[in-house]
Amino acid sequence: MTTPLPADSVVAVVVTRHRRALLEESLKVLAAQTRPPDHLIVVDNGPDQPVDDLVAACPLPTTYLSSHRNLGGAGGFALGMLHALSMGATWLWLADDDGRPADENVLAVLLDVAEKRGLAEVSPVVTNIDSPDKLAFPLRRGLTWKRDTSALGTDFLPGIASLFNGALFRASTLDVIGVPDYRLFFRGDEVEIHRRLVRSGLPFGTCLSVAYLHPDGSDEFKPMLGGRLHAQDPENEIKRYYTYRNRGYLLAQPGMRKLGLLEVFRFGLYFLGTKRDPKAFLQWLRLVSKGRQEKFFRH
Repeated sequence: MTTPLPADSVVAVVVTRHRRALLEESLKVLAAQTRPPDHLIVVDNGPDQPVDDLVAACPLPTTYLSSHRNLGGAGGFALGMLHALSMGATWLWLADDDGRPADENVLAVLLDVAEKRGLAEVSPVVTNIDSPDKLAFPLRRGLTWKRDTSALGTDFLPGIASLFNGALFRASTLDVIGVPDYRLFFRGDEVEIHRRLVRSGLPFGTCLSVAYLHPDGSDEFKPMLGGRLHAQDPENEIKRYYTYRNRGYLLAQPGMRKLGLLEVFRFGLYFLGTKRDPKAFLQWLRLVSKGRQEKFFRH
C-alpha cells in the first residue's frame, strides 16, 4: 500500500530519455530544495539505458515509471501527471531532464506566489544555463522579441508561462485543462497546454524572482527583417517534422486560428525571401497540412 501524501503535497514529475548525466544533476537540485517535493515521479522513455539506480539513490520518496514505448515528452508528462493525481497530489511540479532549478529556493517561492496570488499555475523564468542573464527561449510580445531576463521586469508576468520547465500546477487546474495530448509526441505540447490555460480563464503566469536553468534553445529562431520577425527552423529533420506538423494542428484550434495567415506570410517570407529555399517552404506547407488534418503519424 502506498503511503498517503500529506496535505498540500507537491509531487515532482520528471520525464527523461537517454540523458543520464543531465538527469543526475537535475535530481540533485530537486532534492535540495528548502521546501522539498513530497514525492518524485520519473518517467523513463529509454529503458534500454535505464536510470532506475539514479532515482533509487535520490533522497526523496520516489516512483520510477519505465515505458517500453517511447511516449515522447507529451505522453511522458501525461503518464507522470496522471500518476501524481492518482496519488492524491495537491500540486504538481513539472521538470524536463535537461534543466534544473537555479537554486534551492525555487519551489518554496513558487508555492508562496501561487498562494498569495491565487494562481492556477506559476512558472519560474527559464534562463540559459550557460548565461543566466539570457532567456533560454526568446519570448515574443507582439512583434518584439525579448532575449534578456532584464527585459521582463522583476516581479510577475501574467498570462505567460513556460509549462514543462519548472512549472507548478494545482491539481484542480488539471481537472479543467487536462494533461498533454499524447498524439503530439513532442514539440508543441507545451503550447497546446498554454492554449488551454488561456481559454480556461484561470489565472497563471511567471514569477520573475526565481529561475529554471535550461540549455539555450534560441538558435532555432532565425531572424528576418532586421530581427523584427523570427521563424523557427530546427536543424534536425526529426525536430522539424514534429515542430511544423504539430504547429499545423495548433493553428487549427480555437484561440490560435487568427495566427494562421500570419504564419503563412512569416514562413513564406523566411523560406523564400531569407533562406531562399522553396523546397523547404513546400515541406513546411505539407507538414502543417498534416497537422491540420490530424494525421499524427510518427516520423
